[in-house]
Amino acid sequence: MFSSVLDTPVEFIKGVGPTRADVLKKELGLFTYQDLLSHYPFRYIDRTKYFKINQINSDSQYIQIIGRVISKKVIGEKRAKRIVAVFKDDTGLMELVWFQSLKWVDENITVGLAYVAFGKPNFFNGTFSISHPEMELYQNKPTGRGNLTLQPVYNSTEKLKKFNLDSKGLQRLIAGLLDLVIPQVVENLPQYILDKYQLPSKKMALLNIHFPKNQQDLNAAERRLKFEELFFIQLQLLNNKHLRALKFKGVNFDKVGEKVNRFYKEFLPFELTNAQKRVIKEIRLDTQRGVQMNRLVQGDVGSGKTAVALMSMLLANDNGYQACMMAPTEILARQHYASITELVTDDLVRVAILTGNSKKKERTILHKQLESGEIDILIGTHALIEDKVQFKNLGLVVIDEQHRFGVEQRAKLWRKSFIPPHILVMTATPIPRTLAMTLYGDLDVSVIDELPAGRKPIETRHLFEGQRMRMFGFMKQEIAKGRQVYVVYPLIKESEKLDLLHLEAGIEQMSYQFPRPDYQMSIVHGQMPNADKQFEMQQFIDGKSQIMVATTVIEVGVNVPNASVMVIENAERFGLSQLHQLRGRVGRGAEQSFCILMSGNKLSKEGKVRLETMVRTNNGFEISEIDLQLRGPGDITGTQQSGVLDLKLADLATDQVILQEARNTVIQILEDDMRLEKPENALLKAYIKKLERGISFDKIS
Repeated sequence: MFSSVLDTPVEFIKGVGPTRADVLKKELGLFTYQDLLSHYPFRYIDRTKYFKINQINSDSQYIQIIGRVISKKVIGEKRAKRIVAVFKDDTGLMELVWFQSLKWVDENITVGLAYVAFGKPNFFNGTFSISHPEMELYQNKPTGRGNLTLQPVYNSTEKLKKFNLDSKGLQRLIAGLLDLVIPQVVENLPQYILDKYQLPSKKMALLNIHFPKNQQDLNAAERRLKFEELFFIQLQLLNNKHLRALKFKGVNFDKVGEKVNRFYKEFLPFELTNAQKRVIKEIRLDTQRGVQMNRLVQGDVGSGKTAVALMSMLLANDNGYQACMMAPTEILARQHYASITELVTDDLVRVAILTGNSKKKERTILHKQLESGEIDILIGTHALIEDKVQFKNLGLVVIDEQHRFGVEQRAKLWRKSFIPPHILVMTATPIPRTLAMTLYGDLDVSVIDELPAGRKPIETRHLFEGQRMRMFGFMKQEIAKGRQVYVVYPLIKESEKLDLLHLEAGIEQMSYQFPRPDYQMSIVHGQMPNADKQFEMQQFIDGKSQIMVATTVIEVGVNVPNASVMVIENAERFGLSQLHQLRGRVGRGAEQSFCILMSGNKLSKEGKVRLETMVRTNNGFEISEIDLQLRGPGDITGTQQSGVLDLKLADLATDQVILQEARNTVIQILEDDMRLEKPENALLKAYIKKLERGISFDKIS
């Protein structure tokens, strides 16, 4: 039998059966009673408020109207085919339009009957209309759970609707399921937390999230369920952090020796910023505590993370340990290698590089030197995690852009030392504070929020297609000054032939404007062989070409201080975070740099916000907050692979206060009762024990 009634497969719900269950699984990922109860409404219809047709205006949002369908006809053919109904109340007429599910509309919307129509009005050809309205037969006396003051609206799909599992169908299933299981739902938060934050019980929260009697009950249910989601994420992360401190002893870097001191006094070509000094001090304190360090360093493009990483690796060397740095691409690994070997000499520290393209003979020598301790710092790609790569005494692992590596890949590096090495994670993707608290909540976080002295802010301009000649003229001016220019097109994917044609058309236009031999152009895109890519990039790095036309393969890993202009074509097709990363390829020298965002004349509201944000600010953290509000957390830093952010109700962009309350509560609990042994924390201990057994924890009983 099932460990809980909530683990029961959905096919056992009255009215579901195997066929409907299969559709629920495939379309919405609903496998159990628990899954269905966690399929929360995305909107509620206020059944107390109705509009008249003559009250609709261009500012009206979603509206609800009682009227009668007085005619219905099919218009157009094939793809243009649609059903248009005329809807009438005592103040006027409007149209209801359907472009999909025409068979359903034909069979279920009857001329002459009164309906409640719900949707967002549009104004077209002098008439207001609603496309794909939600329709319900009008009844003077609302009955049943389906007609409460606030009626839930559930996400459905066209396929589900064919099985009568539209929003109303799901509503009926959930209502029946609640009647069945509510008596068996048990509380999963301690009473003292419910009292402190005045949260309703789990039973009341579930009833009121699906069928609230009023807005107040709905608000309380939402707050309770959001708090619960965020609380248990924080409990998992912070408990893991405490366990790691108890379980994993760390190597002790108890001295700052010759390597760090000589580098600081003789080799470092610039003054460290106060932010860099602060982060180095935090790392220094971490590595003295005798427990494994797990620290995330996030800093904007060009903020000096590499210098911080190098000084941390020299600290490991000073204490008799080796260090390694793993980057997600060969280009980035070679960039780090070049940057570090420019800053140090062989008599200070021995640095080597290992990538998938390293030759067999080089590898054999490198493996021996690594095992004998001759190599102090190893920089590389995924090649570092190969079993053949063995260190004499690895003390520090630096991981660049950690979200590009899987958990198992990172763990393989940690296992290369008897005592787990200290972990320093770096990212150039500014992460919103709320996202950092959830995605990296088990790490200590350092922020480098200051740019090196002498760096001038990049000037960003937005130009439309009609201003292209002005853009070409500006490029020629900068090239005449001896500068170099990037021109970036959207990412090429194998299936997107259109993008490749677009890139080729762009290259043809560029070749006409910048003819040889007056100008040299490098071309780089993801479908080129690696060797060709490296050659073209090297031509640009060496200054042999003035223009690099590329896709986003240059988003990271190309450092050319002489490049002063970044032109981003079809800028409206890029996310904010990616635009900011691309812009960071320039502004790396002392000269004034520019970013030009080229776009079509028609921009979506979101596209307009993105481009206006880029023009207005260079602050990566401000940009990341806006990006989070626009896109949500899922893809900003590749977090979809983490599993941590599978939030059903909480929103990291808008629920920052609840997240902070949840995190602070967990911190206080673990400080007071680290092993959760007090009777009042029995529910939390049970949660952790289930976690350790690998049981899923979005359970509500």
